[in-house]
Amino acid sequence: MDRQLVNDDPTGTTGAEDARPVVAVMPSFRDQVAALFAAHFQRLYRVMSRLSGEPELAADLAQEAFIRLHQRGSLPDQPEAWLVSVAMNLFRNEYATRNRRRRLLKVVKAAGPEEVPADDGDRRRRVQAVLEGLPERDQNLLILNAEGYRYRELAVAHGLHEASVGVFLARARQAFRAA
Repeated sequence: MDRQLVNDDPTGTTGAEDARPVVAVMPSFRDQVAALFAAHFQRLYRVMSRLSGEPELAADLAQEAFIRLHQRGSLPDQPEAWLVSVAMNLFRNEYATRNRRRRLLKVVKAAGPEEVPADDGDRRRRVQAVLEGLPERDQNLLILNAEGYRYRELAVAHGLHEASVGVFLARARQAFRAA
């Protein structure tokens, strides 16, 4: 006598499939980078724009930081802090290159009159000028803090101990006010 398993389930399954473990699928690296880009590009762009005063350069720097993250092939432990560090290094390199070019051009233009920047009284330009007069670390800490980065992220980006960030920020604010 043949016995058949009677199954009342209209799908034809025996219920054994329900016992399989559910495996969470991790998003691909590309998807993770895309999610980071969507979540953090605007904020990084604003930081770079405040540092440079040039929206086009800021967009290039922020985008290049994400390109380097993608080229890296894996996410760092703290991706947002890593992106800030990379963008700030790119910014430093850009300004070093520009300063070198300016010095070289001054040698060539030594016989001609020097340009005097126009003072239009614009608050943004004055703030930018005061920031540029501060040490680089103070500039970066003030701008990143104004943009809402946490002390932990500031510490990672600048190689500081997290407990020291508040002291450095207070000194940077004091120097900014004095200038």
